[in-house]
Amino acid sequence: MSAHLPDDHDAVREALTEWYEADHRDFPWRRTDDPYRILVSEVMSQQTQLSRVEEAYADFLDRWPEVGDLAAADRGEVVSFWSGHSLGYNNRAKYLHEAATQVIEEYDGTFPTDPEDLRELMGVGPYTANAVASFAFNNGDAVVDTNVKRVLHRAFGVPDDDAEFAEAAADFMPEGKSRVWNNAIMELGGVACGQSPRCDEAGCPWRRWCRAYETGDFTAPDVPEQPSFEGSRRQFRGKVVRALGNHDELTLDELGPRIRVDYAPDGDGEGSGEWLRGLVDDLADDGLVEVTEADDGTAVRLRR
Repeated sequence: MSAHLPDDHDAVREALTEWYEADHRDFPWRRTDDPYRILVSEVMSQQTQLSRVEEAYADFLDRWPEVGDLAAADRGEVVSFWSGHSLGYNNRAKYLHEAATQVIEEYDGTFPTDPEDLRELMGVGPYTANAVASFAFNNGDAVVDTNVKRVLHRAFGVPDDDAEFAEAAADFMPEGKSRVWNNAIMELGGVACGQSPRCDEAGCPWRRWCRAYETGDFTAPDVPEQPSFEGSRRQFRGKVVRALGNHDELTLDELGPRIRVDYAPDGDGEGSGEWLRGLVDDLADDGLVEVTEADDGTAVRLRR
């Protein structure tokens, strides 16, 4: 497939921004340009349903309303909050806490404003850095996520190639308008051009140019399938963190039955004492728990 980008970029831009500004989903992070709050929302939204993020976002900011509050918080409490709200990998909570500490200690409490400098913050990759630069400072590049790729592929035949997507996205984004543009094109992918398209129902503003709408071929780039969470190592790591969040300290033999009903300390494979020790050691390597050896057994606690 070769790209067929319309000649009148201004008309394409105007149609999309007018559609977005007329009506869009009202998420709380879209009502702020505070870089701390936007960073929190972006980290929470990684592979997590937005309905779950909204509640967690409000609770998180009630507890740590400013970047300085998060930097001063006990990291174990932050990790426990993350796990308790089922927000995915607990390392994200650790990195978010460390990023807040960096902002306070290395940047005098003021966030960097461009994507390159934002990437110096712990756990902030290219996409998140660009999103914060765009939505907080209107200073980002064109966002290219799964939704954007789907839209560009269907509408204009952009090949399933990262470099091609980046070039096309940059071509369309109006200069100095990254905040509204990136919100708008992601909204288009989330509302009108999802895996099951809703072109007419959502009033897609690009129907007049869209190849998929014209041909009925709504093929889109493959979306990687998420591995099953139920029964996964990631699920049990989260259970360990939640259990430790309710106790100052637990021995391995006290912890095991709390995370797995079939825990057998002397068994083999999953559910054994060796398996549990591996989970705990992984969490310790990630800086999330502390492990101490004593006469009465191995004790574990959240890292403070």
